[in-house]
Amino acid sequence: MYSTIMVPVDLGHLDRLDKALTSAADLAKHYGAAVTLVGVTAAAPGAVAHNPAEYAGKLRGFADAFAAKHGVAVAAAAYTSHDPTRDLDKTLLAAAQEQGADLIVMASHVPGLPEHVFASHGGGVAAHAPVSVFVVR
Repeated sequence: MYSTIMVPVDLGHLDRLDKALTSAADLAKHYGAAVTLVGVTAAAPGAVAHNPAEYAGKLRGFADAFAAKHGVAVAAAAYTSHDPTRDLDKTLLAAAQEQGADLIVMASHVPGLPEHVFASHGGGVAAHAPVSVFVVR
C-alpha cells in the first residue's frame, strides 16, 4: 500500500518526535516501505548546526541510528530554506514530491488558541498534500 514514508524531523526537538517516528517505523515494517527523514534548515548558523552541510550530516547520523534501532531502510534528505518557519509547509510538500513519498507521517502538538487563527504545520501539510498525511499528536 505504501512504499515511501516521509517523516519531517526537527533535530532541535527530537524529544517530541518519538511517537511519530515509532509510528512511521511500524508502518514501514508492516508495508515493507522505506522511510525518508526530511529536515529543513536555514543557511545561517543555528542552534543545531553551523551550516547546511553540518545539518545534513547530523540528519544522516540520526537516520542511521533510527534505521539500526527499528530495522527499516531509512534515507535522509536535508533541505535549506531562507526562512524555515515561513516556508516549512511549502518545502515539505516539495520534498514529498521529490522523494516520491506516498505517505507523510508528521508529529504535531495538541492544538490550542493560536491554531484557531494560524494553521499548524501538520494541518497545513495535510490540507495541501496530494498524498495521505498521518498527523501524530
